Amino acid sequence: MQTTLLIELHFLPSLEYFCALRGFNEILIERHERFVKQSYRNRCYIKTTQRIEMLSVPLVGKHHQSLFRDIRIDNTRPWAKSMWRTIMSAYRSAPFYEHYAPDLEAILSQRHEFIYDLDMDLLSFCLAALHWEKTLSETTAYTEETPLQTRDLRSLITSRNDFAVRKLYKPLPYYQVFGSAFGENLSLLDVLFCKGPLASEIIDASSTTD
Repeated sequence: MQTTLLIELHFLPSLEYFCALRGFNEILIERHERFVKQSYRNRCYIKTTQRIEMLSVPLVGKHHQSLFRDIRIDNTRPWAKSMWRTIMSAYRSAPFYEHYAPDLEAILSQRHEFIYDLDMDLLSFCLAALHWEKTLSETTAYTEETPLQTRDLRSLITSRNDFAVRKLYKPLPYYQVFGSAFGENLSLLDVLFCKGPLASEIIDASSTTD
């Protein structure tokens, strides 16, 4: 039986990401991977009044062959304030916005130097919000081989193809603030703000894994 999941960090991950995590007691975060451009490592998607909108953290410099853990956030730009205004505009009328917003805003405003550290803090926030007791650890080196009882999902959840290809997540409509068309596979923020304590149940029902 596989009890450990090996996976990379994402920025405010999608429901699909948490469908992947849900069945594992131990989460092993890949700390030694190369940065992947146009990935979920520094971006996510939420639903606003007009459309599905991407939130993105600006990064410093060029990242070809750079380790993800070494990529710095461009804090010369007021990205956190701008992002928070977008989140607040999208969700301040959601039923559970006031419950989760203070802790999330505090993390985004900390001026993390590295995107890896920001993503790790946000993952911890998400797990706490779901009341999931998972053990988080980090790899000590990059290796193609994985230990027994470990499932390797590194770089599987990607923006290069649709979630339906990976068969981890199936859309289960729930109440969303804007529009009648359901926004699929958004950041966990969407279901937290809209459904609160029921978020974990929605993930369970949206998962295609045992």
